[in-house]
Amino acid sequence: MLNPNLDDIQLTKDDYERYSRHIILPEVGLEGQKKLKAASVLCVGTGGLGSPLLVYLAAAGIGRIGIVDFDIVDHSNLQRQIIHGTSWVGKPKIESAKNRILEINPHCQVDLYETRLSAENALDILKPYDIVVDGTDNFPTRYLVNDACVLLDKPNVYGSIFRFEGQATVFNYEGGPNYRDLYPEPPPPGLVPSCAEGGVLGVLCGIIGTIQATETVKIILGQGSTLSGRLLLYNALAMSFRELKLRPNPVRPVIETLIDYEEFCGIPQARMEEAKQQAELSEMTVQELKNLLDSDASDYVLIDVRNPNEYEIAKIPGALLIPLPDIENGGGVEKVREVINGHRLIAHCKMGGRSAKALGILKQSGIQGINVKGGIAAWSREIDSSVPEY
Repeated sequence: MLNPNLDDIQLTKDDYERYSRHIILPEVGLEGQKKLKAASVLCVGTGGLGSPLLVYLAAAGIGRIGIVDFDIVDHSNLQRQIIHGTSWVGKPKIESAKNRILEINPHCQVDLYETRLSAENALDILKPYDIVVDGTDNFPTRYLVNDACVLLDKPNVYGSIFRFEGQATVFNYEGGPNYRDLYPEPPPPGLVPSCAEGGVLGVLCGIIGTIQATETVKIILGQGSTLSGRLLLYNALAMSFRELKLRPNPVRPVIETLIDYEEFCGIPQARMEEAKQQAELSEMTVQELKNLLDSDASDYVLIDVRNPNEYEIAKIPGALLIPLPDIENGGGVEKVREVINGHRLIAHCKMGGRSAKALGILKQSGIQGINVKGGIAAWSREIDSSVPEY
């Protein structure tokens, strides 16, 4: 409903005071503020991107905001997910977000969907809203949001972040491209690290999320040039913006129905392969590792395959750092061969996934090893609480 009947929308005395800096803008005015009040926006995710954009959408006077999320607030979220606070750790993110939104703007209607968005529920959840804003961090949900928006003919305001870089655009708007024009096929599972593995600059989320909020407001107002057809790329370290042109692919497949997006992105196959590798992999618990470290045994070598900056944060006594990228590039394989010198090889990482991958690569070179189940995270929880969790 991007062209609502504004005769039914009235601004209150509080609205005039609250939105006065909007209303005096010629591009907004009374009509524009009424459009914002009449508008409905669904935000998928209340993480790094969803946090700042929800704050600004509420402050801008969006009349109805829907939130889809099923996660709880964790201490590690607070570095970038500014809508949440310490007192909300362990509680649902959508409740935390609603509380903050109503603190900013008690006149906003907030609809909560504490569920995982799926092919079964997406159309019903998205249908009542004028605009959908994608604040997700995984490929299956991004394709799902895109396809649902195409089927429902709704604008999809997109953003993504990783380390120091972010991107934003508007999909499926006024005949413009959609997500499948940018990514016709998903990358192989595991190729793109998550923020939990690769890290992310906290303020980067604010920049990209605020750009998404800006595009949403512009669409509602019908003002300015949106990012439809343009992919905005931002590099925080270089403090640079650049654009890539996006065009609809004339031969792209027609989206006729929602599909199994986990299957489409190869997730079940990757899980099966991972389970197979785990079954073939020798493992030990952190308690067994501690018993070994406490003994007089000298017939083993413990390697840590995390990144050097992670090694600086926390380490298990006696662990030798050989990062996974070095092993993947080949040089680390020979280093491992040199350091074990006939001894047993034990490997660990943060939670066990990267060390399992490293041992799989080493196995192909004839080097057998044992994986530490749960990695240094389990070591911190079960053995030595003085070791920081991160």
